[in-house]
Amino acid sequence: MAYLDESGDLGWKFDAPYGSGGSSRFLTISALCVPADKRHLPKRVVKDLYSKFKWPTKSERKWSMMNPNERLEFANHAREMCDKHPDIVLHAIVVKKKNVMPHIQQDPNKLYNYMIRLALLDRMAQFDVVTMVPDPRSIRVKSGNSLHDYLQTELWFEKKAATNLITVPADSATSLAVQFADMLAGTVQTHFEQNSAAGFQVIQPRLQLVRLFF
Repeated sequence: MAYLDESGDLGWKFDAPYGSGGSSRFLTISALCVPADKRHLPKRVVKDLYSKFKWPTKSERKWSMMNPNERLEFANHAREMCDKHPDIVLHAIVVKKKNVMPHIQQDPNKLYNYMIRLALLDRMAQFDVVTMVPDPRSIRVKSGNSLHDYLQTELWFEKKAATNLITVPADSATSLAVQFADMLAGTVQTHFEQNSAAGFQVIQPRLQLVRLFF
């Protein structure tokens, strides 16, 4: 299982501060890769956060709504989970947007697709079946099957893998595992965008990180 979400935006306005008329300087896509028989473990991490901090369960708790203490608690729980279960792997890819060429900026869907390929294709190629669960609100794909078809083609022809890719989009509002991916993306993005390293330093030893256009 690979659960995906993102942090940052696809704006390209860099002549004003981020949050004050300017765009984010970085874009992060994260992925939680977990064996199907252990997918309850990252969900439990998120459930425990809801319980500990008494978050209302009727609405999703996004990373952007979490305070520093809550964010660090997530990082500690995520690291503890991965230390106990090395077959649960955290991935992220970060783009330094100011270095993205103008012609690529015109088609962000291809940028998204390439980022996910670069971050996950090698891991996907190790398995006979992979279920990919992106948040459809975040992982924007111009045509519904383009990301799936692109990755499946790359697996079969580039990696010579017989992997069968199954794509099942799930809104983070209804999926605790996608919420985990949102929190992971936020942890990584905050490190690069705001130079806030506390949570990132905790998870970094268990994070497979790719930098693009740095």
